[in-house]
Amino acid sequence: MGYPMLLLFLALASSSSSSIEAADDDQIKSARLLDLFIRDYTFKSNPTIFKTGKLHSVSLPANLSGIGVNTARFRCGSLRRYGARLEEFNLGPGVIIYPCIERIVLVRQNLGENWSSIYYDNYELLGYKLVSPVLGLLAYNAGEDAMHNNNPFEVEIQAKKTPIAVDFTNVCNYNDTNGRRIPLCATFQKDGKVKLTEQVKANVCLAEGPGHFGLVVESPLIPAKIRKEKGWKVAVGSSIGAALGAFLLGLLLVALFVKEKKKKARMDEMERRAYEEEALQVTMVGHVRAPTASSCRTAPIIERQYRPPRRY
Repeated sequence: MGYPMLLLFLALASSSSSSIEAADDDQIKSARLLDLFIRDYTFKSNPTIFKTGKLHSVSLPANLSGIGVNTARFRCGSLRRYGARLEEFNLGPGVIIYPCIERIVLVRQNLGENWSSIYYDNYELLGYKLVSPVLGLLAYNAGEDAMHNNNPFEVEIQAKKTPIAVDFTNVCNYNDTNGRRIPLCATFQKDGKVKLTEQVKANVCLAEGPGHFGLVVESPLIPAKIRKEKGWKVAVGSSIGAALGAFLLGLLLVALFVKEKKKKARMDEMERRAYEEEALQVTMVGHVRAPTASSCRTAPIIERQYRPPRRY
């Protein structure tokens, strides 16, 4: 029974590894999937036992070229008491780790220019432009079970008392000559939202926990070549808009003129009808014919000639 079970286990392991290799060949479009691939290769490349606190470089496959990954293992108590530094990330003392299972592995990522675009595509950054590579810091448990069975899970780090400093000085070449576009710190959260904060100093941001971070600027500049190509389109669009506006204004003026003309014609017709329907006599006044009104037919009665009837 033992030998058939061993064969079945080997078959399942080989099929699982082949499916992972096949997935590696596909284009990775999810930031979460990219983190999982980096995690798997990180734990595969590290030896079972290596010195605590020592920084190791991780070799990634060719389809993940352009990404820089470093990792280090720490004791939970030592990390809480003394903190740590991984390239651009500086963790101060007093961080809270949960769940803390003796040791943890910190994984530092530098996604470079090519792979940083995956965060620009998956997060809402309309009106902003990345001016630095996306840097990531993730933490995984490094207990004996995780290292032997290769089943690490992600742990949380809280650094509210002493925030984590993220220094982009050595990875960001952005230079604002006009001094009008000061980069903002972008934190790419797990819920798909981006949190923007100001820098504490040039190219330095603060974070309250692990995650992915970058520098962004508002209103990205449009290259001169693109402006020239779109210049004639803007001119044609402006001309068409001006012509359409003049045409609509002309229609409005014509409508007002016709309305006023109809109103005047209606008033003239009313005056003509009133003149024709009035029955007046015409007489000569000198050499001019003029309408005259007829004389009053009822003779006036003087009130003093009126006597009340006699009473008997």
